[in-house]
Amino acid sequence: MRFERREHRPLYMMTLAPLLAIIAALALAGILIAIAGAPVFEAYRRILLGAFGSRLSATETLTRATPLILTGLAAAVAFRARLWNIGAEGQFYFGAIAVAAFGSKMLAGLPSPILIPLLMVIGAIAGMILILVPLWLRLRFSVDEVVTSLILNFIAVLFVSMLIDGVLKDPTAFGWPQSQALADHAMLPKLIARSRLHIGFAIAIIIAAIVYFVQSRTVFGMQSRATGLNPSGAVFAGVRLGSTLVKVACLSGGLAGLAGAIEVMGVKGYVTTDLSPGFGYAGIVVAMLANLNPLGVVLAAIFTATMFVGADGMSRSLGIPTYIADVTVALSLLTMLIALFFTQYRIRR
Repeated sequence: MRFERREHRPLYMMTLAPLLAIIAALALAGILIAIAGAPVFEAYRRILLGAFGSRLSATETLTRATPLILTGLAAAVAFRARLWNIGAEGQFYFGAIAVAAFGSKMLAGLPSPILIPLLMVIGAIAGMILILVPLWLRLRFSVDEVVTSLILNFIAVLFVSMLIDGVLKDPTAFGWPQSQALADHAMLPKLIARSRLHIGFAIAIIIAAIVYFVQSRTVFGMQSRATGLNPSGAVFAGVRLGSTLVKVACLSGGLAGLAGAIEVMGVKGYVTTDLSPGFGYAGIVVAMLANLNPLGVVLAAIFTATMFVGADGMSRSLGIPTYIADVTVALSLLTMLIALFFTQYRIRR
């Protein structure tokens, strides 16, 4: 018995792979739920009710999905070009702290229609700056960007911690380490009144559509895909690998930085070191579940947010630890990797 690479991957197989992966992950997680002594189907029903059973829970799920869409896009764009950006978490925090710095003091006097887009651009630029460090090390010294971008996550969080406990510390926070709050007119408008769901969710979906168009209908998209599929062939075809990777890195880091900016402007209004519960790392799972498809990222982000938000309600009603959501999402990644393997290879006897 041997594995033989497929000459082409059918569309139906690529479509079914994520669905089968999620079903398999839910089945495996169901075993753990059963071991915990809870009815499996009732547990999943509670997750759905906890995520979409009311107006409040539905808006909370979509609010949680917003940064996941953007960090998922950041990972998908980079991975498509074989730029292994594991640093979205640090880029997220850089975008957040940049917005806090400029939105609370320096640019607070600007009117809202100018201030809000400007802060988003500033957050994206902050994310770009951070990702260019591991990219430069890769292009100049052939240093693996997986290691450098991962290490920069911890450096970025410590740097943010230093700022919010120093020059950017809010003097009215009773000593609690948090940044000064954004001006009220720098906050994003709400999509639904009396909820936390903000216009950033719509912005994230629009950006996903734009990224899909860029990747599938532009020269830059073709160059980035060629760089990921066959770097030698891309060079032979006239693609400049260095400049293409710089553009991909800027887009990826910018999306992660924008995620941090939107989270601050839409939800928190200030920065703390627990601003992100792991949005940058979860974005990698989202991108893989979507098979690096920008439109699929939206659905994968909503699925991941559903698990995280719905697990709280399930835990309260059935007494199952909320960590089952983390286990399910992790299993989804593993089963998706296995499903993708079998879309590329077939078994021959």
